[in-house]
Amino acid sequence: MARPRTRDYEELRRELVDAGGRLLAAEGPGALSTRRVAAEAGVSTTAVYNLFGDKAGLVREMFLAGFERLAEAFAAVPRTGDPVADLLALGRAYRASALANPHLYELMFGRPVPQFQPDAETGALIRPTFDTLVAAVARCVDEGAFAPAEPHDVAVRINALAHGLCGLELRGALGDPEEARRHWDGAFEIMMRGLAGR
Repeated sequence: MARPRTRDYEELRRELVDAGGRLLAAEGPGALSTRRVAAEAGVSTTAVYNLFGDKAGLVREMFLAGFERLAEAFAAVPRTGDPVADLLALGRAYRASALANPHLYELMFGRPVPQFQPDAETGALIRPTFDTLVAAVARCVDEGAFAPAEPHDVAVRINALAHGLCGLELRGALGDPEEARRHWDGAFEIMMRGLAGR
């Protein structure tokens, strides 16, 4: 199979990544084979090998794709004059990205494929998503919306809260979407109040 044209490459890459994510989420790592992924996407296994090299390359691309989509969600958040509102908007973008890509979420933050461990290069590629959060926290501190604190440490805690809420919501433990949104808003309201130190 010849290497697809750029547009075709991106479309096929997305289809294969999503097919792999759906198989992993529905049936576990044992179902994740190049043959099954190719069949799900309606292409030959040659396409998988040409695009990703092998199964390990496919898993790495699935992992990176989840963070690419999160980065796109963050980039779509407009900057306003209110740093706290902007930080909360990033939280909503995080939640929306997780809900739109539940089949990739566990691979992004868990280890459902035991053989996959992101290397330093892969870690560097996903780092900008967390850096976006750190920068948003730093702005809140710099502009006096939060009490003085180390932005990185605060970002770790906010990320942990968002991750915990996402994990629960994706497992259906926060009720229906409206109830889940209420829990999200309530949890972040309490955290923001505490960070303000007032």
